[in-house]
Amino acid sequence: MKKDFLQLGLIAPLAQGLTKAGISEPTTIQIEVIPPALAGKDIIGQSPTGTGKTLAYLLPLFQKIDTAKRETQAFILAPTHELAIQIQRQIELLATNTGLPVTAAPIIGDVNIMRQIDKLKEKPHIITGSSGRILELVQKKKINTQTVKTIVLDEVDRLLDDNNTDSVKAVIKTTQKDRQLLAFSATVPQVALTRVQELMNNPVEILAAQDQIGNKPDIEHIYFVVERRDKFELLRKIVRAIPIDRALVFINRSDDVELTVDKLNYNGLTAAGIHGRFLKEDRKKAMDGFRSGKLQLLVASDLAARGLDIPGVDFVVNLDLPEDPAIYLHRTGRTGRAGKSGIAISIVSPREAALITHFEKQLQIEMLPKEIAHGKIFAKKAGTKPSSKVKK
Repeated sequence: MKKDFLQLGLIAPLAQGLTKAGISEPTTIQIEVIPPALAGKDIIGQSPTGTGKTLAYLLPLFQKIDTAKRETQAFILAPTHELAIQIQRQIELLATNTGLPVTAAPIIGDVNIMRQIDKLKEKPHIITGSSGRILELVQKKKINTQTVKTIVLDEVDRLLDDNNTDSVKAVIKTTQKDRQLLAFSATVPQVALTRVQELMNNPVEILAAQDQIGNKPDIEHIYFVVERRDKFELLRKIVRAIPIDRALVFINRSDDVELTVDKLNYNGLTAAGIHGRFLKEDRKKAMDGFRSGKLQLLVASDLAARGLDIPGVDFVVNLDLPEDPAIYLHRTGRTGRAGKSGIAISIVSPREAALITHFEKQLQIEMLPKEIAHGKIFAKKAGTKPSSKVKK
């Protein structure tokens, strides 16, 4: 018997707000997280990208916020500015749909700190942002951490890597010892698991198998084999044959983003890229162009794409195939979100093709071989039906 949100212990305004947003049934991760989160338990939650982790922690957090008090009651730490802003938007949308007067403010680096200090004077219930800037404002005594009851670590594997762990732990140490700590990611490697366990009190561990797509059956996986030098031309043909209005294109090396964008534009496609060293203005321009539909393709490395959640992306393209199945899992999770279908397209060289069988076994998926001729896509193996989601 399927559970609904009320059965999980959520109040009626939250359930009604979700209905207004078109969400009627909780996902697996939400079913497992919401009851212990409401009970105040520390939680480590792992679930594939796009399975509803953000709402899994926001819903109980909203219920526990005392809106009668003008004080900061929760931190949500994120490893990238994009993810922090997306969480902020989700909070604002949830507040609007539910009618609950929960307030939030994004506190991230590379933003005018004086404006942030002015925003903090309004005493937002939730602060979302980067550990470095939050810690700076705590040290300046602009944030009172003694009222913080809950801390969420979103993408805990990144937050507790060697680059971020010191500032994250420093933020946590400024709060009361009895605060609740929730940690989530699509993958939780052993080093991150060990580090977060040390910060928690008897955590509830909800660790889905890293080698399974889980409840992501609506993503179709197809691939084309071609010599490396012909990948860009093949992608041009695929975009026109399907046709593709918008797709995220993944490559393995951040250093190759700009070169890849140049080659795609040279081949008649409209593309832009993002990577960690792009100026904030350049990243925003690329993201806005992609969201608005002015750009067909957004090229990203795995690091730059973490935290991206762009509605309406039906296609993910692997221009380079990663060696790690978990990375493939992250990439493909950018499509087929919120119950919608999507297609993951891999353009592989003969050498990369050897990874296909490994991915199918580890991720328990079927990757269908395709070929293109005369502007149409066909199944490569005799007797195999063409993809139901692409033009025959």
